[in-house]
Amino acid sequence: MANIVAPPIVDHGVTGEDAAAVSRFQEFLRIPSVSATGPTDGSYAAAAGWLVEACKASLGDISVKTIEPVANKPIVVATLQGTDPSLPCIVLNSHYDVVPVMLEHWCCDPFAADVRDGYIGPQAVGMEQAGPCVYGRGAQDMKCVCVQYLEALRRLRARPGGWSPLRTIHLTFVPDEEIGGADGMGAFLRTPDFEALKPIALALDEGL
Repeated sequence: MANIVAPPIVDHGVTGEDAAAVSRFQEFLRIPSVSATGPTDGSYAAAAGWLVEACKASLGDISVKTIEPVANKPIVVATLQGTDPSLPCIVLNSHYDVVPVMLEHWCCDPFAADVRDGYIGPQAVGMEQAGPCVYGRGAQDMKCVCVQYLEALRRLRARPGGWSPLRTIHLTFVPDEEIGGADGMGAFLRTPDFEALKPIALALDEGL
């Protein structure tokens, strides 16, 4: 079995590109797409709309569409065409819904996405100073991953000379994961749009 050695981590500090990425993340966190109310208060539609525009702005020639197998519960599917479309594709899935908020347990507005000094690590083993952190419902589960996928692909595409994947990459953003996913990924799996993604080599979900 081959040994793979990771390159050393080099800290170049926070760049303007990093700050812009954090700003986009904050925008997304400010959409209160709570599972229980998202379909009726417009926040699901707002979150899906934000994702569509973010895909277009970040990746340019990417193909993006919104489908609604269940009314008022939009699913966003973005496709970055590979150079060899005969190969099975990669699916990067994330969900944009979040759980309800119990305000008494928050130190700040959960949908303000403020940047504050924070801590990481379980209290049971002691808290470690983390420096500035973005506080918001969904910052960890899992709007962070929605934005990470977009930022990673955007930066790859921005490399000198450009970049295109060998395999086609599909980004899927679904609702309702926090309440079981029946009307989100469950409904998507029964659509022709999902069938059109096959064959799939790898489907990556939360992975937190």
